[in-house]
This record gives sequence, structure tokens and C-alpha cells, in this order.
Amino acid sequence: MQLTLERNQFLKALSHAQSVVEKRTTVPILAHVLLEAESGQLRLTSTDLELAIVETVPAKIQKAGGTTVSAQLLHDIVRKLKDGSDIQLSLENEGSHLQIISGRSEFKLACLPPEDFPAINTTDLPYRFKVNGKNFLNLLEKARFAMSTEETRYYLNGIYLHPVASREIRAVATDGHRLARLSLAMPQDLPDFPGIILSRKTVNEAMKILGETEDDIEVSLSETQVSFKFNHVYLTSRLIDGSFPDYEAIIPAHNEKTLKMSMTAFSEAVDRVATVSTEKSRSVKLSINTNKIILTASNSEFGSAVEELEVEYAASPLELGFNARYLLDLSHQLSNTETEFAMSDSATPVVVREVDNNDAFYLLMPMRV
Repeated sequence: MQLTLERNQFLKALSHAQSVVEKRTTVPILAHVLLEAESGQLRLTSTDLELAIVETVPAKIQKAGGTTVSAQLLHDIVRKLKDGSDIQLSLENEGSHLQIISGRSEFKLACLPPEDFPAINTTDLPYRFKVNGKNFLNLLEKARFAMSTEETRYYLNGIYLHPVASREIRAVATDGHRLARLSLAMPQDLPDFPGIILSRKTVNEAMKILGETEDDIEVSLSETQVSFKFNHVYLTSRLIDGSFPDYEAIIPAHNEKTLKMSMTAFSEAVDRVATVSTEKSRSVKLSINTNKIILTASNSEFGSAVEELEVEYAASPLELGFNARYLLDLSHQLSNTETEFAMSDSATPVVVREVDNNDAFYLLMPMRV
């Protein structure tokens, strides 16, 4: 293998590759990136056996071939090379080392045989559709904060994706304390695919790459696997094997007490009063009366905080308690918007949505304070 390629494009692909590989693995080949040079391009493949990414970059190929090398080490070297420089790659010592030359810099990295690298399944999956990359990124971004981190309920450690109409796809995430439900209208009919659960790592890696494109992406899936394809990138992953709960069953039907307010002002007030709340509960009490909220937080050791906020509210008085962090996480999704809280009592989940947007919908469980 012998080739020349441009540093910036190579670095971009390597940054994707090294974020997929396991940093601490008992299988050395899984810490490596597979490099394959042929037909005017260098193909990079990395995997942790659950998730894989295949990406190509243009290159001047003098001699076709392949090898594997430490993804982290190669990324660190290329990152420190001069911006926009050319890089020469070649195999030395009967393929046992990869030589890297750029300007006056030269490195030799130990390699492992490419035939030892795990095979990546790139076969066509039965359900396929295209979606705008920017819109799909927004869908994942708005739902991600509500994913669970509890390993015991592994089926909540991701985003549930399913069709709800011929031209509407929905993303749902919950950790049992809050829920995010986002919908996205599609320009064409969707296949009637089964609901799938994208793992946390899949969501995070897909978002990194989707943030670099505004083009359409091709989504392919089966009951066990999903893939995203666009430009020169192919990302594929196993799905979480489990049943997502019936989230519709927990959405309250009779929350008739409605409050409207600026989410920016509210989040700033929450952030201020929560400064004195206990580290364990991070609780904030909301006392809601006609056209005002009084936010209260207290700590037996440090003191208390109170702040009053003007809102639109005409129903009977209500007191609710919330985890301040959950309120702040939610406010990041609704910043700079007029927000509506639909409530019933101090124990019923609160429905939160933007006043002028029916595509986004959130639930927040109150807590005792």
C-alpha cells in the first residue's frame, strides 16, 4: 500500500473513526482502524462490534493494499501535522509497520493484519427511506436529553423511532422521570417499519456526523440493525433488543390548568434559586397563582431562595415540585420560545410544549418537596 492524501480530509475521517473504537478493549484489533487503498480513495473502517463506520476520502494511490493501525494514535499524529499539508502513507517491513511522512515529519506505527479485522455487514436492509439530515439531527437532538442512563432498564438507554403515519416519523425518549416526543413530517411515504430503539452511542455518533451535512441521508433498517448513509460516510449499528414501553398510556388526558410563559426567563429563575437547593434532590417548588409563579428552594445547611415570575395563568392555585436539573434540561430544548405547561395536580405528569409548535411534546414528573 502506498498513497498520498490531504491532511484535513484525512483528519475529519479519523476523528469519526477514533470516536467509535473502544479505548479500553481486550481485543487489540478493535482499537485499530482498517485502512484500504484502491480506486482513487482510502477507505477507513472502525468498529466496536456494536457500531461501525465506513468512510472514504480521495487519495492518489500509487499502490493498492490495506492494513490496520491504532485509530487513536494515528488520529493524534495527523491532528498535529500542518493544516492543509499532504501526507504520504506506505507499508514497510513486509507490512508490519505503516510509514507516515508529511513535510519533515516521519512516523512508523506497528500494524496488525487486515484479515483479522471484523467483517462489517453492509448488505441492504429491508426498510429504506430518505430524510433531510438537518431535520433528522434536530429530531435526535431534541429527544436525546431524556434518554435513561440506568443499565437495568437498558431498553430506555436510547431513542425509540417509529412511523405514526404514512408521512410522519416520531422519536421518543424517557428515563421514567421525563419524556420527550418529537415528530417529523416526511416529503414521501414511509415504509411500514417496526419501531426500533437506537442506542445512546449510535445516537451520539450519528449526531456528530449529521452535524456536518445538510443533505439528505438514506436510512436503512431491519428489526436488528440500522444504517445511515450519505456522501462518503456509512454508519451502521445494532439496535437495542427490547420493547419500548407504551408511552401513550402515561400521557394525561385531563390536564386543564394551563400556564404560559417565556422559557428563557423561567430557566434563568430556576437556575438562580436552585443554587441553594440540596445536592441530592436539587428540588425547586413552584407555587402557581393568578398570573405569577413563586419559585422556592431551601437547604437546611445553607439557607433558602425565593423568586417571583410573571406568567399567564387563570386557573386555581397549584403547588408543584421538580428536580431543577430536569427543568433546566427541558429549558435548553425550549429556549427563546413561549412555552405552555398543562397541569392537573401535584402528582400528575405535566405536559410541556411550545405554544406555536405541535411537533414537540414533553412530559415532566413532579416530585414531593
